[in-house]
Amino acid sequence: MTDAQWYTEQFELSGSSIGFRVTGKLEEVQSPFQKIEIWDTTDWGKLMVIDGAIMLTSRDNFLYHEMMSHPVLFTHSNPKRVVIIGGGDCGTLREVLKHKEVEHAVQCDIDEQVTRLAEKYFPELCESNGDPRAELLWDDGIAYMRNCAPESVDIVIVDSTDPVGPAEGLFNEAFYASCVKALRPGGILVQQSESPLVHLGLIRAMRHHMAAAGFSDFRTLPFPQPCYPTGWWSCTLARKGGELAGFRERGAASKTFPTRYYSADVHRAALVLPEFVKQGLREE
Repeated sequence: MTDAQWYTEQFELSGSSIGFRVTGKLEEVQSPFQKIEIWDTTDWGKLMVIDGAIMLTSRDNFLYHEMMSHPVLFTHSNPKRVVIIGGGDCGTLREVLKHKEVEHAVQCDIDEQVTRLAEKYFPELCESNGDPRAELLWDDGIAYMRNCAPESVDIVIVDSTDPVGPAEGLFNEAFYASCVKALRPGGILVQQSESPLVHLGLIRAMRHHMAAAGFSDFRTLPFPQPCYPTGWWSCTLARKGGELAGFRERGAASKTFPTRYYSADVHRAALVLPEFVKQGLREE
């Protein structure tokens, strides 16, 4: 919903809304899959909206991209091959490729237009698109994982939109089973898991389907995200074999690349869940 000065997204499930003061629409593209809008804001830089849902702003996207990338990469003992499903704005790919041990990172997003608009309006997120370790594909991520060679991947990152429309099939047991097949022993899946404040039922269902598909242990990490409903978001990690007992704290503390939110201390703190989240996840 828009008026002359604000772009506002209403979120019926929580009875709330979030809005940004805008100066005008820069571009609108109707792709074969979704409507993508780019707005200019007075305080938050550029704003990307897909099918009426706010995706990212220039000012706060680092929170999401860093927490979708660095916790899982510092949890895996030796991540060499990474697959990103979704992630068309390329911010997660940029963060993944900050890790020198990563030898190859595939980004598979169904909609090329998201990447093309990111290159135009969020060029800072696309800085690693030309990295020789990067492979950009525009294809069906569900089919990509289904056809992935068995035990060929160390980490799968599901950087998707909400579980509706093109992303709906990324939140079920069949998709998770294809991830289990593609991951090497000890491999890790991480998926954006919406807001712990209003989506605990979804997070429980995700973990249930992940377990049914063959994953053995789980961690849900909350983090702030001002441009998403409730201002609070999460990612959920699932490991193939063994436990998610901790992370490489020394490596995270001595990382040689810059971050704006992630640190070893932030990672350690994110593993401590608020009581209502712990209680809600026990109900699974």
